Amino acid sequence: MQLRGKRVLVTGASRGIGEALATRFAEAGATVALVARSADAIEKLAADLGGTAHPADLADHAQVSTLLRRVEEEAEPIDVLVNNAGIGIAKSIADCTPEDVEQIFRVNLLSPVELCRQAIPLMLRRGGGHIVNISSLAGVGAFPGLCAYASTKAGLTHFTAGLRADLKGLPIGTTVVELGPIPTDMLDEAGSYSPTDDSFKRFRRLQLLTDVPRETVADEVIKAVEKDCRHVRIPKRAQMFPMLTEAPRRLTEMFLVGVKHQAATTD
Repeated sequence: MQLRGKRVLVTGASRGIGEALATRFAEAGATVALVARSADAIEKLAADLGGTAHPADLADHAQVSTLLRRVEEEAEPIDVLVNNAGIGIAKSIADCTPEDVEQIFRVNLLSPVELCRQAIPLMLRRGGGHIVNISSLAGVGAFPGLCAYASTKAGLTHFTAGLRADLKGLPIGTTVVELGPIPTDMLDEAGSYSPTDDSFKRFRRLQLLTDVPRETVADEVIKAVEKDCRHVRIPKRAQMFPMLTEAPRRLTEMFLVGVKHQAATTD
């Protein structure tokens, strides 16, 4: 996809990876529509990037249920949806409150799924688009303290694979981004729980994980959208983990060659 002249919606755009993504998309010639709870932060960034700001709380189903329609009414049609917003909870699941669990599953999984559901008919009506879901390597490896977080990311990764199957033959691309440690506030939160922190330290000593700048992530996502790549996996040294979990999905694709991926419709 040629990004110049396209409109890209980025959730969780007020800081961290989302801010870096918004900046890089704008530098690639796209107009950005920024979503986050913090109105002041995204309004300033939107002004700097020549984009638009659309404050919303992705933990609130009522706000999410009309978000794509509101963004398109306030700005213009969306060509690329980037589901980046996420929260992390680093503690034993037994110590999580019901509110903790509800919030992390809604922000990290249910809201991205709902936004994809809203975006697909709009994109198809206009002839195409691209969806990016920001996931995590925690979705393929179980670390202590990340039970809730990791399960949301495993769900998002597999959802994106299912989405790709649903969309096969249609003009909408998908990219799932599976990330290791990226220096952000969320990583600081994970490090506050000693079992999680010790696990990360072990993987760093084994040289399987290393911190990667958020700007590097943004650059790789831009390239993936432009080239319609289905995966971005960072750091590259840890690629074997998601590749192993991807193998059954690829085999399933092979077994389904020749099967129609959309039901016949009648006018």
